[in-house]
Amino acid sequence: MEGTIYSLIPPLLMLVLVIATRKVILSLAAGIIVGALMLTQFNVVDGLQMIWTVFATIFYSEGAINTGNIYLLTFLLLLGVATAFMTASGGSRAFGKWAVARIKTRKGAKLVPVLLGITIFIDDYFNALAVGQVARPVTDRHKISRAKLAYYIDSTSAPITVISPISSWGAYIIGTIGSILAANEIANYQAFEAFIRMIPYNFYVFAALLLVFLTVFMKIDIGSMRTHEKRAVQTGELIDPNKTGDVPGDLNDEFERHDHGRISHLIWPIVTLILVTVASMVITGIRNSTEAVNLISIFANTNVNISLFIGGVLAVLVAGGLYIRQEEPKSGINHVLTEGVKAMLPAVYILIFAWMIGDVIGQLGTGEYLVTLVNQSSINTAFLPFLIFIVAGFMALATGTSWGTFGIMLPIAGEIAAGIDVNLVLPALSAVLAGSVFGDHCSPISDTTILSSTGAGSNHIDHVMTQLPYAFIAAIAAAVGYLILGFTGQLLLAFLLTLIVIGISAVLIHYIFLGNYSIK
Repeated sequence: MEGTIYSLIPPLLMLVLVIATRKVILSLAAGIIVGALMLTQFNVVDGLQMIWTVFATIFYSEGAINTGNIYLLTFLLLLGVATAFMTASGGSRAFGKWAVARIKTRKGAKLVPVLLGITIFIDDYFNALAVGQVARPVTDRHKISRAKLAYYIDSTSAPITVISPISSWGAYIIGTIGSILAANEIANYQAFEAFIRMIPYNFYVFAALLLVFLTVFMKIDIGSMRTHEKRAVQTGELIDPNKTGDVPGDLNDEFERHDHGRISHLIWPIVTLILVTVASMVITGIRNSTEAVNLISIFANTNVNISLFIGGVLAVLVAGGLYIRQEEPKSGINHVLTEGVKAMLPAVYILIFAWMIGDVIGQLGTGEYLVTLVNQSSINTAFLPFLIFIVAGFMALATGTSWGTFGIMLPIAGEIAAGIDVNLVLPALSAVLAGSVFGDHCSPISDTTILSSTGAGSNHIDHVMTQLPYAFIAAIAAAVGYLILGFTGQLLLAFLLTLIVIGISAVLIHYIFLGNYSIK
């Protein structure tokens, strides 16, 4: 069944169950079990053994401890502990009061995560978690639902990181482009120049970012997002009260805040996290670089997970130290530590299950099957960027990984385009990047999506379901752009039409479909 149409069954089953039940762990487990049974010819004993092997591989593989995954999971727990200290010390509340005194409107509060998301472009994991910690006290004070905050985080983190050459994503993509250019004997430009030239062809990124800003300044709360925002404004409940137990990172009712908390109790741990993480990324990048050291080589060779771990440890030490120094802390240290860890367990569980189903789907060859469909189809050259965008999007949706899609689709797209017309290489590669981010935004098993929910303190499935309409609107606009590009070859025209489609969609939703929608 590997590499055939049957390989689509587990991811499709998982997606259907997620939508039907809103139970992410149950849906992921079903996909894992069915995939494992398919891989073992429905032998139950062998299937159970495979599931155990897939789980164990997360922590130990190829004769060595899988330190990258362990560092990331530990960082999530450390972030929960740091957040618990910042909350118990009253720092989050103090920052919220300070921000409310200066940010007077909901629009201003919405701009905080959006602008932070665009500014912190070095890594999507770091972006998703750091932005949430800074912005949440502000958005909470202005009664902005956690689902809306998660949307802002997710729809700025991956899009801005994928077009930034000075980022973990950019460095990886530039390295991949270099091998593609060499393999296809393209000498017109080097990898870095090719990456820069590809940026305006990434229509989905610009469509998604424009839509984010339009949701800030216009009333564009579509579908269930409208329900979340109405509830937040009218009742002050930022999370569905029936799902509070499934929210990672939320500590609102676990302990009493200190009465004399200061902004510094929030700011210093976050500043420590940011500075130490960035410094660690630079240091590990320099140490791992074998060629001339520059910004690109640093981010190409950095170790993001260990950098996050180091930053998380020091952030916990700073936050804990500030809490201990307070007079008469209202909660014991052990209680704060325990609640901080417990708050992050839902995110840890989801991430582990997502990794497991990703492994199963990889063994089934789902991605390779989709690529084979592209290779075997006889297509009009004008449709190439559009079709690559669609296939990359579905692959990232099904597999839950942008990077995995990059690794599979970029070489294939480059080879196909180079064989047809060398001028199509950059648009084709950009379409892969665009489709991968789109699929990543839609996938409940995407690690970036999971971490955006975690950073925002949002129920994960609520975030997935509320983000879907926005992702599809941006994808439709991008698809129009790729069709125009394919048939006319005019980049500027295609780019402008993509943005125009977003603008028209926003106006229609705002004035026609939402009518007298009352949320300001």
